[in-house]
Amino acid sequence: MVFLHQQNPSRKRPSASFVPLLLPSKTLKSSDDGVDAVEKMVSILAEGGCALVNPSGPLCPDHHKLRCHLSSHFASSSDDRSHFLLGFSFYIQSPQNLLRVIASSNGGSPVSIRNDSLVRHLLLVPSIQLDVQNMLLEKLPEYFDVPASLPLEEDVARLIINQFRWLDFIEDPNAFTDKLMQVLSICPLDLKKEIIGSLPEIIGDQNNKTVVDSLEQMLQEDSSVIVPVLDSFSNLNLDVQLQEQVITIGLSCIRAIDAEHMPYLLRFLLLSAAQTNIRRIISQIREQLKFVGISNSRGTECSKLKGKLVVDNKEASILDALRSSLWFKNILCQEILKELNCLENPRDHKVIDIWLLMLIHTNCNSMRKSIEKIFKKKIIEGCIQEVLLDQCICGKRELVQEYFPFFLSLSEYLLACKEQKAREFGIHIYSRLFEEFVDTYSRQELMVFLASKHAEELIPLSSHINGLLEYLEGFTMENLHMVYEVFCNMALSASSSTGSFRLSIANELLMIVRKQVNHPDLKYKKMGLIGVLKIVSCLADGVNKSWSSPFQKSNSEEALELLKISLESCKQFVLPLIFFYDELTTLLECRVLQPAIMEWIGKHVGDFESVFLSDLEAGQLLNKNTYVGLEGELWMNLDGEISPICLNILPLASSSSQSDSLQFLPAYFSLLSTFERVTNQGSLGGIDALLGCALHLPSPKYFTATGWKSLSGKQKQIICLSLYYAVNWIRELLNAFCTQVAGKFNCTSQATKEDIISKLLKRLTNLVFLESLLNHSIRMYPVSLPQLHLHIEHSVSLLLSQPNHIGHLEESEIRMKYVNTSSNKRKHGKISKASVQADAEGKNRQPTLFDVLRKAGKLVNQEVQNEVISRLSSIEKISESGDERSSISNEPEPIEISAVSQALEAQRFRFRPLLVHCFYILTFSKNHNSSSSDPAAELPMYLYLLHDLHYKLDYFTYLGKQLSSRSINSVGFTRMTVDEFLSNIRSLFPSLKSLLNSALGILKEGDETCQEHWKFQSAAAGNPDISNHVISKPSVSTMVFKEVLNGFSKMLNLHDVQRNESVLSDLLEAFQSIKTPDDVASYGQSFSCGAIESLYIGACSFVESVLDTACSLSFTLASESLFTLESAVTSVQKVFKKSEANSKSMQSKFSQILPALRQRVETSAHKLLKHNWNDENLENGWKNKGEIVQKILRIYLEYSESTSELVVELACSIFPQVSSQQNLGEDDLHGFTTLCSATFLPWYRVLFEVNLTILNKLVKEVHSEKSLPGVQPENVETHLIGMQKTVNVTVALVNMSRTCNRVTVHALAVKYGGKFIDSFLKAFDFLEVHFQAHDEAIILLVKELQKATRTIQTLCSEAKGSKQMAITSKIPATKRSLERFLFRVKALLHATSSHCTFWMGNLKHKDLAGQVVSSQVYIDDQNDIVDEDPEAAINEDETAAVASSDRETG
Repeated sequence: MVFLHQQNPSRKRPSASFVPLLLPSKTLKSSDDGVDAVEKMVSILAEGGCALVNPSGPLCPDHHKLRCHLSSHFASSSDDRSHFLLGFSFYIQSPQNLLRVIASSNGGSPVSIRNDSLVRHLLLVPSIQLDVQNMLLEKLPEYFDVPASLPLEEDVARLIINQFRWLDFIEDPNAFTDKLMQVLSICPLDLKKEIIGSLPEIIGDQNNKTVVDSLEQMLQEDSSVIVPVLDSFSNLNLDVQLQEQVITIGLSCIRAIDAEHMPYLLRFLLLSAAQTNIRRIISQIREQLKFVGISNSRGTECSKLKGKLVVDNKEASILDALRSSLWFKNILCQEILKELNCLENPRDHKVIDIWLLMLIHTNCNSMRKSIEKIFKKKIIEGCIQEVLLDQCICGKRELVQEYFPFFLSLSEYLLACKEQKAREFGIHIYSRLFEEFVDTYSRQELMVFLASKHAEELIPLSSHINGLLEYLEGFTMENLHMVYEVFCNMALSASSSTGSFRLSIANELLMIVRKQVNHPDLKYKKMGLIGVLKIVSCLADGVNKSWSSPFQKSNSEEALELLKISLESCKQFVLPLIFFYDELTTLLECRVLQPAIMEWIGKHVGDFESVFLSDLEAGQLLNKNTYVGLEGELWMNLDGEISPICLNILPLASSSSQSDSLQFLPAYFSLLSTFERVTNQGSLGGIDALLGCALHLPSPKYFTATGWKSLSGKQKQIICLSLYYAVNWIRELLNAFCTQVAGKFNCTSQATKEDIISKLLKRLTNLVFLESLLNHSIRMYPVSLPQLHLHIEHSVSLLLSQPNHIGHLEESEIRMKYVNTSSNKRKHGKISKASVQADAEGKNRQPTLFDVLRKAGKLVNQEVQNEVISRLSSIEKISESGDERSSISNEPEPIEISAVSQALEAQRFRFRPLLVHCFYILTFSKNHNSSSSDPAAELPMYLYLLHDLHYKLDYFTYLGKQLSSRSINSVGFTRMTVDEFLSNIRSLFPSLKSLLNSALGILKEGDETCQEHWKFQSAAAGNPDISNHVISKPSVSTMVFKEVLNGFSKMLNLHDVQRNESVLSDLLEAFQSIKTPDDVASYGQSFSCGAIESLYIGACSFVESVLDTACSLSFTLASESLFTLESAVTSVQKVFKKSEANSKSMQSKFSQILPALRQRVETSAHKLLKHNWNDENLENGWKNKGEIVQKILRIYLEYSESTSELVVELACSIFPQVSSQQNLGEDDLHGFTTLCSATFLPWYRVLFEVNLTILNKLVKEVHSEKSLPGVQPENVETHLIGMQKTVNVTVALVNMSRTCNRVTVHALAVKYGGKFIDSFLKAFDFLEVHFQAHDEAIILLVKELQKATRTIQTLCSEAKGSKQMAITSKIPATKRSLERFLFRVKALLHATSSHCTFWMGNLKHKDLAGQVVSSQVYIDDQNDIVDEDPEAAINEDETAAVASSDRETG
């Protein structure tokens, strides 16, 4: 390529001395001259020691010799110089030769020493430098079109540019600069950016004026080069005049460049500021920068209602740029304050001003007082108004989150001002923060901030604030803690006041809590107990202040009196007493109470032994009495003959007067153990005998078939309750004594710790054994278990006079009791029969988290009623099935410890929760428990803990999205933040993988049981020998497999895990594949060891290997592995989005691995869909596998590179091969073994839904392009082709209903057909705009879609005639869509004056087979004589009367 350029007259030597690249014909008569010139050049180089003809050897061993030789030779012979340049120009015409002379080499040295290229040495020869520079620049355009991923050693263009960097001298800088700028103007964008950024290294400090002018011109043509231009400006040594010029250039770009480049520009301008131009820079930035404030309050409210909040990372980047610039240049802060002080008009103040003041306040501690004074002055003068603050806060939650303390501090300062306007503005800031930050943590911070900082200022307002006490009923329990804390702080502050408010606040608060504590309703009693304990907590902290008591009591005396009143009011009712003990335990753990209070608590818990324990002699009972005809035995005595005590469960459970004590036993023991730890430096040595003591329970002989039948209903009830209390006793033992080994307290010796670990493992074995017995017993004789743990958010209003637990009663009697009780509080509540029926149908499913929350009162009372009735109905049906099984066979039913405890899980919410530190048991060595070498015998214990971990993860996964992630009161287990939860379980991650590997290994072995090992382990733990108690190894292993993968998926997608790189790394590192290095290398990118990207690859590879193994074992396990893999890739995508604002390098690496990971998911899903599943690994065939197949298919389609093409292939080619009425064999032509008659409906539904999603995406793209100035024709054609594909899919799917007689298929066709028409109508504006240019394609769209609308019309008619309710409920909406479609087509053709003629008439009544039906009149539908949806006929022939033969003209 030849560049036309003018010779610059300012060159240092005559232009005649330069031999141009293309010589005139008279100079170059033949190609032989070029060959001769090349040979001449080679000989000249050889004389200087450069062996150019030796391809394998070094080019130039002695660089200095070569340069000296060339300089002296060319100085003495100008002809040799011309021939040398001519030969060099011919030589570099070959790409290989050019690459050789510009590439660096080590010269064959064994030491890797990088030498300069030959061209580099030639450029250091003054007489030929300019000529060589021009040759190279003119060769540059030939190598523009190279792949961007080409390495540097092969990228000729970049190597050429590198030759010009850091030259010792430039012979003619003006000529070289002009030539370089000419080439730069036509360079590709990426190369242009690299050259611009390298200009200071190439040109140096010469000819800066030309460089600045050229770069300014390039900026005007393309603003995307702003970043390298600014970088070049920063590195050039500019004089004062040019420095002012580049600042002017930068200021002119503020409104022109993209927002993503704005941080670089602002940082450049601010760091380039000098005393002479700083005010101009600040003023221009304030005037031209369009920063936060686009959204208005109304728009923000709408976004809140939708639950969506868009966070602009670009705005956060701008703030970071401003903050870093202010940090490095203090002069900026002073000048900004001067600039703002000069502004007097409110309209001159902008949103950026508030952010600038905030940044200065954050960076400069010495200027904070000045900032606050400026704020106050501006607010009083009306310059800073509320609308500016609203634009800063509203809709910018995550942007404001980092500067939340500043807004709190500013509000505190304004509220302390004397001026009313300033105080009102401070209140407005609090209001906006409260409205914007809906999470509990932030709102609690606001409330606590007010209560702690301004308690005394709130005292004069107490008469107004006290009104809150009248509305406590509407607060949640968590909010009650905050409200009571506010009033307690006010009461303490009022104690030093001399006004009339001194006693009113305390008296009002005491009156409220006393009244609530003595209320018979559980809801109000709980409110009172929270108030009492909050008062006790504040009194414990209020060392320097005394309570404003009218009786002049001390803080400890006042607290003791309140505690005694509360305890006395709870003694007659068990549930409030449980709640009181739990709240007091929590208070004891987080507060240091006065000695008098601690002494009172110690005396109270000292009664534990006399109430619940009995003495033993040589490990045996002193007397063997019967209780209600039941014989008792000692179970699970871990201390053997030396055990001095046992727990009296059976005697207390059988006593009508003392059975209530067992209900509060776990809570009472929790208080006792906490008191022991607090008073004994964390040790439980004073009560360690309780860990190994025996349990007095009914004799094991009653659990045989004969023994169980011999029992009365009352005895069966006592046995069930005894087992239930034993289970919860052991759960509390684990909660208490796991603190001794979980690292929470370092107060035990190693020997003691080893003994505790051994007993804890045995107690866990006891727990699994007892729960399996309890589940079996409840299945045989359903019992409504008493509640032992009152959840914090329990909102069901139950009168405490109701019996504490319900025995074996008839369903009608139970329902009547519940409804009568509930009607006292809600007279207008109605129980929906549909809800009861729907819940009853789900009796056999495992309860979800929302079922638990419904039980906990998290949902409204009406839903609680429905749930309770449905559970009671399921209990009765389980009872009937149990009786039926008993009547059929006298054989004992095996008790499998691995079975899902459906009967028990329905009442799991009543159990005492396991605390998080109990999961530390998962890390214990197997050798602590027994000598069993079979890991399958130990898996049931760990499965029990995995189930509980699953529930806790569910809570943080689902409820954590609605509440604050930093302050969540866990309904199920404890008040704990997500960060605290993660810090407690992160040490478990390696143990989880070990359990997964163990389960997988056991599943490979087959169905052999490990009954003997389990019996040995069970006997070592003190479990009685029950013959029909068995362990099913495959069942346990399968559940462990699923629980571990499910937990791994949930943890990966927790928001708090993704933002905590340390926890995320630990989690991923625990699930690494052995083949990680090979897998990482396959991505074509080197990742550092331990990098998040590398860990993600390793974890995904591990899950893939698990999936491959599971394919040979079970369809369910393989699908679970796929879902885990998909969840891991989803986590990668979320982390990738967060990395966009943090690290460009991380973003680049994630962008490289994401496509490969998505392809792995697609490949795995495709593998599962086509795998040859047999009866052994299908578990009951394809029955109940529809939901799993549906999810796998959706993953396969969504992760495909071309979803639309795949959907078209499946719907139009593969699906028609399937006969929905027959089962398909292994030799099906389509290859998808999961596509058969049993799975036809899931496939059918997914294809409809995915196709609809594709259309909706197309519609959004079309609407987004409407705002653009012009749409490219190829884009229009692409959109029309995409719409045609979706129409073809819909037509194919809808028409399949003609050959399929399933009502469900017809219902899906009507439903999704109507939805498709609705979405298609949204694109009609686009079709109208482009109809003239693409009329044939659009008419084809409508005519093709007409095939589906006719079928839908027929389906609607037949459904109405045969009264198919599954379809008729969807007909009205679909009919409306069809009518809208009809008239939009008519309007389209009329408005565009198309040559197509449109007729509208009534369809002939045909059935799905195409046969004409004689009448449309049905006996039961006389009003539908005329069809509601006449169709449109479109025909290109104007003389035709109708478009098709099945139409009547009208």
